[in-house]
Amino acid sequence: MTIIIIEDEVKTAKALGQLILSIRPDVQILSYIQSIDGAVDYLSENDQPDLIFMDIQLADGQCFEIFKNVEVLSPVIFCTAFDDYAIDAFKSNGIDYVLKPFSRESISQALKKAGELKNFFQRNKKAMPDFDYLLTRNGENKGKSSFLVFKNNKYQTVLTENIAFFYIRNETPTIMTLDKNEYPLTQSLDDIHKLLSPIQFFRVNRQYLVNFTAIREAEHYFSRKILVKLSVPTEEKILVGKEKATAFLSWLENR
Repeated sequence: MTIIIIEDEVKTAKALGQLILSIRPDVQILSYIQSIDGAVDYLSENDQPDLIFMDIQLADGQCFEIFKNVEVLSPVIFCTAFDDYAIDAFKSNGIDYVLKPFSRESISQALKKAGELKNFFQRNKKAMPDFDYLLTRNGENKGKSSFLVFKNNKYQTVLTENIAFFYIRNETPTIMTLDKNEYPLTQSLDDIHKLLSPIQFFRVNRQYLVNFTAIREAEHYFSRKILVKLSVPTEEKILVGKEKATAFLSWLENR
């Protein structure tokens, strides 16, 4: 099996390569690539590998730009510190989605999956699924439509479309609606995030999950952060860290 690794952090790329080789010594890593331009050049000028490991957030932008500039024929395992791009990843030759920091188990499972899919499609050449169709049919980009809440000794349903944001209040995950009503939840913010549409909600930081509908404006802040202002007032400033700023702006633009 031949592999290329597209990752802008040299140490991370080399560590990933060593981990892959420790699991599969028969693998040949053809190249380590650090940028969108470098990836486009390589894929345009060389035979494409059996598999690509690709970081989503590269120094010169999101890796999805690669697919706009060159035909990528290889299956891709996406690697990232965040899980906000799952839908885009699986629409772009993605066969797996591995979160950083990498573990031997996660990479081993990804390689196993790549091998199984290769064998399957070699036997069933007409069996390649339509990912757009599958995602729509399975409702993965629609997200949870409502939440059951308990307040004042009563259960009631809150429609997700009426939620301005989810946030941590006094260590408790809480709903804030567009009409400024609050409801505590028992799920963690991480679990809530997995239930929501990545098109409609963005995890701006560890404390806040915001609805696009509630965003009034965003502006540059100190240290390459972004200040987000919502239609529903918050006690503290909502800041997007520099490591997620590009992804956040892309989410705002490409919904």
